[in-house]
Parts: sequence; structure tokens; C-alpha cells
Amino acid sequence: MSKQTFRWRRGSAIAIAGAAVFALAACSGAADQGGGDDAGSATEGDITWWGWTPDKPLADKLIASFNEEYPDITVEFVSKPIDTYDSVLGPAITSSDGPDVFNVAPGSANGGVQTFQAGAIDLGPAVEEALGADWQDQLASSGVDGLTVDDKVVGLSAGAVYSGSIWINQDIFDEFGLAAPTDYDEWLAVCETLQAADQGCFVQGAGQWAFDMDTFEAIMQNVQPGAYVEASLGELSYTDPVFVEGMEIWKSLFDDGIMQEGAIGLQQYPDANNAFMSGEYAMVMMGSWYTQYTVRDSMIAAMEAAGVSNPEPFTMIPIQFPDVAGTGDTGLMFGDADYGLAVSAKSEQQSAATTFALWLSTSEAGQQAVANTLNNIPSLKGVQPQWDDIDLVNSDAQLSALQEYTEIAAASTQPRFATVSAELNTAFRDALIGVATGDVEIEQALENLQSVVDAQ
Repeated sequence: MSKQTFRWRRGSAIAIAGAAVFALAACSGAADQGGGDDAGSATEGDITWWGWTPDKPLADKLIASFNEEYPDITVEFVSKPIDTYDSVLGPAITSSDGPDVFNVAPGSANGGVQTFQAGAIDLGPAVEEALGADWQDQLASSGVDGLTVDDKVVGLSAGAVYSGSIWINQDIFDEFGLAAPTDYDEWLAVCETLQAADQGCFVQGAGQWAFDMDTFEAIMQNVQPGAYVEASLGELSYTDPVFVEGMEIWKSLFDDGIMQEGAIGLQQYPDANNAFMSGEYAMVMMGSWYTQYTVRDSMIAAMEAAGVSNPEPFTMIPIQFPDVAGTGDTGLMFGDADYGLAVSAKSEQQSAATTFALWLSTSEAGQQAVANTLNNIPSLKGVQPQWDDIDLVNSDAQLSALQEYTEIAAASTQPRFATVSAELNTAFRDALIGVATGDVEIEQALENLQSVVDAQ
């Protein structure tokens, strides 16, 4: 995720965007199915693609691969800030001047599929024609289920992202003769050693609560696997003692100094990301999207963006979230479709836009291109990165760790945001930040979370 994968800020922006899109629903009619007489050519045209992800250099790589097969379709990727994506997309897709293809996401994410489904055509007939009647069996269920609304395929997933892991700067660990922490005490000891040498240990932009939710879900997966999702579905109460334990561990990260001083005042992007990329800190809470920065040119670009002059790439390694609860339940990641490609019902280039969406999300060539960016776990089953063709910073140290990490992520069955409503998302912000600062008692925070679920 470079900055692409976290999702948040529902509030007024969602209300504005939602109002515009729902107004569109009444007039979308037959265009909802796409492929009409005015849909344009399927093999040529000029289309625009809006999204908060992937990073533009990666998007340009994907488009270049697409153009090897479809040279007469020009695709322009327009990167939109994640925190304003919803508010600008709503009005745009009510107009023929808006994007032809736009990103949607499951659950309470920005680009929420429920919010923007009225502005998209149904891609179901197109994907069935491309892959056959069993198309759903060929694609990852997280992408199919999370991007379908009332049997309408609103978007096609390019791939999934998974959280529940930590990335470390192995060069810093080697410099201090440290091993990656596997439990709470080891994590605390690593931080004490690094901090004593004026080297930052762990960094998180705890003011950006989507990442706080990641950390808390990782804690809960360690405390009691599956509890986090069960509570979001109303199958387990947030007032259950397991959540009290989880919140106590969350707060202890701040009280014991594992979380850096002033964490609540920082954003994960750009603050924590830049601090890690510049070597100020040795560890950061990021997910599978961060794999892209193990590639030499991607890391150099990220370090330059973080303000590093003449950057020398470092060895970045993923580790599983430490056994902070002492249960032994580790390596349990969680994730959703990172983004789905939706085709605008207002587009005058629906056929070309559909060609692009299908190619990137369902073709072997497109999914191989996605896999090789190391930004997403591919949606099309059986596609793996071509590691021999990928220029890792330090293949000897990274390759086996990345292969194992990708397998663990792909085997995950727990969602990240798909079961979290917009209201619950906001309640988590208040609960996690409030508990961290001491402004809200743990019991009250959990009662507030449960009241949201009860109201739903």
C-alpha cells in the first residue's frame, strides 16, 4: 500500500458522493448493463482510469503491458488522493466527462462498492463471456464477493492486499546484532536496545485509524482468531473479555514505548512511511502492498519521495505480527480486494474500458503483470510472481522470506474491511485513539463499539 491500501474517512464526503451517485441510479437504466450501440470499439479508444491506487509508476507499468496486446487503446491513469477520492468521484461519474474506469473497494473502504455501484455497469456478462460459466471459481472469492452488489458485478478485482504483518529494515537489525521479535517481551527489548542508541524502533501513524484497525485486528487474531470479524457481524460481543485483553495490549504498545512518542499526531502516509523509508525507524506496520518496495527501482523511488538524497536501497524483510498475547496463534493475516475496476455507466467508451478492466483482472497476461509489481496478490488463481524476472534489492536475504510471506497471505480467509460498516469504522477511530491517549476507558470504548453493532 504505498498510500493506496488504507481506507478511511467516510463522514460528509461519503454523504456528498453518495447523494450524487444515488441520483444517478434513476437514470442509469439500460446503460447499467453496458455494451450498447454507443459503447464504442472494444479494441481502440482513449480512456481514463481514476484511482487512489496503484502508485502511478506501477499503473504506468500495467498500462504498458496492456498496450503490448491492445496498442490502440490509450489509458490515462489519474491518481486521486485517498482522503478526497469519494468526494470527487461522486460528481464525476454523473458526467460523461468523468472517468471511463474507476476504482471501487469492498466494505467501508474509500470507493465503497455500495456507494458507487449505481454509477457502474454490470460486468457480469463480460466476465462470463471471457472466462466461462465457472468464472467465479477461477477468481479469488474476496474479489468476487466483496465487489458484487445484489448479483451485480460492480468491479473486477485486480488483486488483494493483506495486513497483519510488520516490515523490518534488516540492515539496521544486522548492525545492532538483533533478531526479529517473535513475542511482546522480545519486541520491547528490541525497542529498548535501538532507542538507547538513538535509533528509532517501531513507527506507526496512529492518527490514521485504518492502520490502527490493522494493528488491533492483528492483536485480536493473536488473542482469539476470528473474534474481530465475528464481532463486526454481531456474532460476538465487543464487551467479551477477549476484547478487553486486546484493548489492554493495544494500550500497552503506547504505555511501554513500543509505539513511538507522538504516534497519535502522525499519519501513516506520508509520515510513518517516510520515516521508515528514510531509515529513522527499523520497523513499520504495513501489509502485503509493501512488498513492492523490495524491488530495487521501486524502493529507490520511495526513498527519494521520502526526501532521501542519493538513496542506497536497504534490505526490507516481512515478519509476522509478534505473539503479543502469548497464545501461539501467529501468522494469521487478513485482507480484501485492494481495488476493483468499475466501468462508468456514463462512459462513451464502455467497450474499450471493459476490455481494459477484463484484461487487468482476469487475463493471465494482465494478472502476471499485477503479480510482478508485488503490490497485490493476484485475483486469478494460480498466478504467482515471476521471481527470476524481479530485481530484488537483496535476493539472497529476501527471496525465501517473500515467497513464504506471499503463500501465507494468499491462504488467508479473514477479511480486513469487508465486514466493517461505515459507522463501525468511525467508532473504531474514536475507540482506538481514545484508548491510546487515555481519554476513553477500555470498557466504555468497547461498549461504544457494541452499540454501533446493536443499532445495525
